[in-house]
Amino acid sequence: MKVWIDQDLCTGDGLCEETCPDVFAIDEDGISYVKEDGNVYNNPGGSAQKAHVPTRFEDAVVDASKECPGECIFIEID
Repeated sequence: MKVWIDQDLCTGDGLCEETCPDVFAIDEDGISYVKEDGNVYNNPGGSAQKAHVPTRFEDAVVDASKECPGECIFIEID
């Protein structure tokens, strides 16, 4: 599974980071980004930078996607 966030749709509520802090991070701009192995994909972010989701976090990533008020989390199944 891979995941990315459309920062143009992000409302900055931080629910994704609360749900799965190992995969999501709120950056200093107040917008959510994905991360992999602790590296935040914020340059440029969006669909250009997709994070691989370890199996143990897949359910939490799906939950974060469902709870996101901005509907900005996109999941791709490998």
